[in-house]
Amino acid sequence: MSHALMNWFIINLGGKVSKKLIVFIISMVPILELRGGLLAAGPPFLDVQKWQAVPICIIGNLLPIPFILLLITRIFDWMKGTKKLRSMVEKLETKAMSKSANIEKYEFWGLLIFVGIPLPGTGAWTGALIAALLGIRFKKAFPAIALGVLMAGCIMTILSYGIIGGIFG
Repeated sequence: MSHALMNWFIINLGGKVSKKLIVFIISMVPILELRGGLLAAGPPFLDVQKWQAVPICIIGNLLPIPFILLLITRIFDWMKGTKKLRSMVEKLETKAMSKSANIEKYEFWGLLIFVGIPLPGTGAWTGALIAALLGIRFKKAFPAIALGVLMAGCIMTILSYGIIGGIFG
């Protein structure tokens, strides 16, 4: 699914905006985030130079995080007050909280590792949602998420430009 979503952005924005802006937008989108941005940036897709792509993806992935940490619980509370949105919010909360055990137990380090190891269902968006739902303070959550994004950036740069780039380059 994430590959199809990444391709959708590349196809629908290609030729209309710069390749770097496509990478930035992909990096901001839940599910895709930095991982999708770096995959899209690398060969054989957009072929943006890694020295440009890495900071673009990191900034794009981190930009929504303060808003999630500070506002998502209020937004979810409001959404739960509506009949149509309540079940969707409850499903999102349940799914996020099902992944929260290590974050709850280890807080900073659990959050850093959860965000930093690029596996399906992990990342800055989910980490920020879990941190907000657990009530982890911004001063602890944001640095852990930011370091996790940097860690994921290193791993994904090696994958996108080294391994995958070596295969297709």
